[in-house]
Amino acid sequence: MTHTTAHAYAAPAPKAPLERITITRRALGEHDILIDIKFAGICHSDIHTVRGEWGHETFPIVPGHEIAGIVAEVGPGVTRYAVGDRVGVGCFVDSCRECDNCRAGLQQYCTGEPGMVGTYADTDRHGAFTHGGYSTNIVVDENYALRIPENIPLDAAAPLLCAGVTLYSPLAHWQAGPGKKVAVIGLGGLGHMGVKIAHAMGAEVTVLSQSLRKKDDGLRLGADHYHATSDPATFEALAGTFDLILNTVSADLDLNAYFGLLKTDGTLVQLGAPENALTVAPPALFRQRRSMAGSMIGGIPETQEMLDFCGEHGIASDIELIRADQINEAYERVQASDVRYRFVIDTATI
Repeated sequence: MTHTTAHAYAAPAPKAPLERITITRRALGEHDILIDIKFAGICHSDIHTVRGEWGHETFPIVPGHEIAGIVAEVGPGVTRYAVGDRVGVGCFVDSCRECDNCRAGLQQYCTGEPGMVGTYADTDRHGAFTHGGYSTNIVVDENYALRIPENIPLDAAAPLLCAGVTLYSPLAHWQAGPGKKVAVIGLGGLGHMGVKIAHAMGAEVTVLSQSLRKKDDGLRLGADHYHATSDPATFEALAGTFDLILNTVSADLDLNAYFGLLKTDGTLVQLGAPENALTVAPPALFRQRRSMAGSMIGGIPETQEMLDFCGEHGIASDIELIRADQINEAYERVQASDVRYRFVIDTATI
């Protein structure tokens, strides 16, 4: 089998505009599949990475870890997929496969070598630099691809591979469901998925947003309540209310105020990545035995579970489909919170 050429959009240097390039994908191995990428979501992580904010030094970088496409070719040992299958690729494309976490299906927390291999801006087990989904195709081991349900449109499915599982994982882990009160801080690319999924799980869902500007959207997506955090009365009215709070925003917030919204034994889960370190006053946790936790995407089994759940409940991301030549403009709009709620690239335009 031969190497495959792909057209892609890449950042040639930190903070430089993305531009069209040609890359080479590895030849198919025994268990590899070649995916014709149809759509790729734009995640805030892509922007942080290509702007050099997370310390990456190897350029050019082709970002994109919300990938949806069709299997075009399979290696001789592939058993999970066939040509024509609808598949997705998320935030990683490999892991050590041997550590306790990998064996438990928690590949995102791999502790072995080489660790979790990112879909882009990382080095794979073949020694090659990984390039992501802003491209026309990708080669990936069949064990790190996901099956997309037939009833979810591929374009709206792409963001589920990151945004969807990022919210599904903590909601499942902390057992959101009937009788549980869940708050989602921020109604953006992550937050809107949290509202949809928590609602489908049967929880009572509240959106906590800086203003009421998106209230109608929040209620339409499945929220039972919507409150503005810019109003001090919100924190008085909702004190001791929630079993679980998911913080999806990357802004610097006074988390101590939000801890006061938790019930006894309630948990606040940090999902956004703010620029500055978080400051937590210990008494905010002491009182009512409250907890703070973090969560990162999901492993392969849980990501497939999320996709199947979304298929069963008719859940997909609310998207704005763009051409590849609109990527740089879309980055600026993401920074300005001017998207409802996820940009998705039509890779046929690359």
